[in-house]
Amino acid sequence: MNRSIRKVAVIGSGVMGSRIACHFAGIGVQVLLLDIVPAQLTDKEEAKGLTLTDKVVRNRIVNDDLQATLKSKPSAVYTKSVAALITTGNIDDDLPKISDCDWIVEVVIERLDIKQQLFEKVEQYRKPGTLITTNTSGIPIHLMTEGRSEDFRRHFCGSHFFNPPRYLRLLEIIPGPDTKQEVLDFLMDYGSRFLGKTTVLCKDTPAFIANRVGVFGFMAVFKTMQSLGLTIDEVDSLTGPVMGRPKSATFRTGDVIGLDTLVHVAKNLPPNVPNDEAKEIFELPDFVETMIANKWLGDKTGQGFYKKTKVPGDMPGAAPVTQILTLNPETMEYAPKVRAKFATIDSAKQVDSLPKRLRVLCKGTDKAGEFYRQFHYLLFAYSSNRIPEIADELYKIDDALKAGFGWEIGAFESWDALGVKEVAEQMTTAGIKYASWVQEMLDSGITSFYKTENGVRKYYDIPSKSYKAIPGAGSFIFPEQLDDKIVWSNSACKLRDIGDGVVCLSWDTKMNTIGGEVLDAVQKSVAIAEKSYKGLVIANSGANFSAGANVGLIFMYAVEQEYDELDMAIRMFQGATMRMRYSSVPVVVAPHGLTLGGGCEMCLHADAVQAAAESYIGLVEVGVGLIPGGGGTKEMALRASDRNIKEDIEVNYLQQLFINVGTAKVSTSAHEAYDNFILRKGYDSISINPDRRIADAKRKVLSLWESGYTQPAPRTDIKVQGRGGLGGLMSGIHGMWRGNYISDYDKHIAEKLAWVMCGGDLSQATMVTEQYLLDIEREAFLSLCGQKKTLERLQSIIQTGKPLRN
Repeated sequence: MNRSIRKVAVIGSGVMGSRIACHFAGIGVQVLLLDIVPAQLTDKEEAKGLTLTDKVVRNRIVNDDLQATLKSKPSAVYTKSVAALITTGNIDDDLPKISDCDWIVEVVIERLDIKQQLFEKVEQYRKPGTLITTNTSGIPIHLMTEGRSEDFRRHFCGSHFFNPPRYLRLLEIIPGPDTKQEVLDFLMDYGSRFLGKTTVLCKDTPAFIANRVGVFGFMAVFKTMQSLGLTIDEVDSLTGPVMGRPKSATFRTGDVIGLDTLVHVAKNLPPNVPNDEAKEIFELPDFVETMIANKWLGDKTGQGFYKKTKVPGDMPGAAPVTQILTLNPETMEYAPKVRAKFATIDSAKQVDSLPKRLRVLCKGTDKAGEFYRQFHYLLFAYSSNRIPEIADELYKIDDALKAGFGWEIGAFESWDALGVKEVAEQMTTAGIKYASWVQEMLDSGITSFYKTENGVRKYYDIPSKSYKAIPGAGSFIFPEQLDDKIVWSNSACKLRDIGDGVVCLSWDTKMNTIGGEVLDAVQKSVAIAEKSYKGLVIANSGANFSAGANVGLIFMYAVEQEYDELDMAIRMFQGATMRMRYSSVPVVVAPHGLTLGGGCEMCLHADAVQAAAESYIGLVEVGVGLIPGGGGTKEMALRASDRNIKEDIEVNYLQQLFINVGTAKVSTSAHEAYDNFILRKGYDSISINPDRRIADAKRKVLSLWESGYTQPAPRTDIKVQGRGGLGGLMSGIHGMWRGNYISDYDKHIAEKLAWVMCGGDLSQATMVTEQYLLDIEREAFLSLCGQKKTLERLQSIIQTGKPLRN
């Protein structure tokens, strides 16, 4: 069946429902969002003389929920404009409208009786063949469709989104006993391709996969924490980014999720899984029971494991500042956060590779090392013993944990990193029992759960006792899995053949910053692609595409007043970006995550950009006392020139580009990057699923090549505004300075930026070349490098990661 999704009905507009509606709207789907009719008027409604029959009252719940979601931070939408695709209503009046929807998603309260009553009403208006799914986090799917028609049951299953759905990529698909295979296949593909999800097909078992193992992980942390006498601050320092987990670590994550949600799953699991060998782990610590009784549930109640409070500022008359307090589980009192200190953490932070870092953590000889060993033993045993109960394939557990809880590395991947055989022996010595199939695997001579062959990632399949390719992997390209396809490399970069005549350049530096080796690699990669391939993709793995140029190198040259070296470095950067621009084969950049400064400049000079939806792109150099020097300032002037509009509006467009660069504005999504004139409609595209972006970029390269790609000619027709544009920009800068919105030095930087974007001190609007703009861009950049305040800002970035305002 050729099924398409044009309109979705979301029934239930609470925190989860409204965010699911926003996510569908974000990919361009029309949404009907419904909720119940209020039972009584508010005081404000009574004062206005409204009644329960007025539409504004009847839709109050759904409208308030949606507005709260649209105002939430981090934003639930890629751009605010998508809200126009969402129509609101109430179940009593508007349920018949679901008849023209292609997919109906139920997101009401977690009570089986209420869900069953709703489905009875839905069936009256749902057209045959329409998808109908529930967002339940644990109610058995097979109980929900009792009394429903065969068509309803055949098109019904679970679709468990994780909150917030824009950022947490897991979508668990849970079939009912009668669900058609075609429905499951469609949802698995649609979720991945259009919603950007890691779709995991689950069994209809309590809490499914992610919550079953993920909540066990929380409880295992509680147990290990108590056995070692660790504090909340210490545990969160151990369970954050250093071990490949989100910055919110364990207890901050608990506050965000809500302690009641966590406890609900932990309490409901043991009676529903009587044969679970680790039931005692789910027993709540006394301090958690006390928190529940006190309604210390986290962010939703104002306090949980942490609490924010206001304290007086440092100076007399200063505004109060926020202080974060941490709960002491022994006294149940809050106290200021205490920075944890462990030798194992200090050693591990020097290791960039997460698998290697895990080995350092688990070999630690202090209390931190013991924590990591105990926690991982419990996690590995529990995960292995859940097969085949909750999943037949081990990769599903890893996928669910990574996509649902933001882990960088799954349970079985972690075990691989630490050494399966070695850790299994340690667990046996510690008296922790892992699944028998693991020992059978080791006895057969197989010592890892995953391996990569010919660029194909495979997992150990337990029934067949052999490796099998992970299904759907053909839709994804992960450069780090193609080390047998390396065409060229240096110490930081690798150029790999990704098939069909396309090569991919990636690099591995701290935050993927750009230094001399990367710039050399760009030049070399373009040359190799021109000689032997159809085109080039530039893309990285890890959390970010690139945090920009190596500011440490710039600082070193500037401090030592090595201006010739600085000039050469800037020329190298400009040369690399212009080499991309004027290649004889198409060059496509595929950014994701932070794409700042020099990373953004690479995007600006590509033939096309294939950005992950969660790309945060911007020219941020002004924040460190500089202007974009790798062709970025030039490119803003060029794009202003290419804007085919009237003369007076052309200056306004230049001003908007100037403001974006001058305020170091960063797009909060790839979609917003269109509005900020970084991405170009008609040229650049977005991959909602970040795992698909490199494969999508490859297809874009091939499309450009097959359509007869021709090397562009250097531009000599860039219209700059000269003094006419400069006057307007300088006036705005002066106003910001007089209003104390910017410092004296901010004003100086902004004037340099304006000077370049307007083409310098030209008496009138003039046609200039790209090289002319690159030269004055480089001149302005160099002049700022010699300023004391720029050096102070660069030093602040290097030492603290934050720009100094001076």
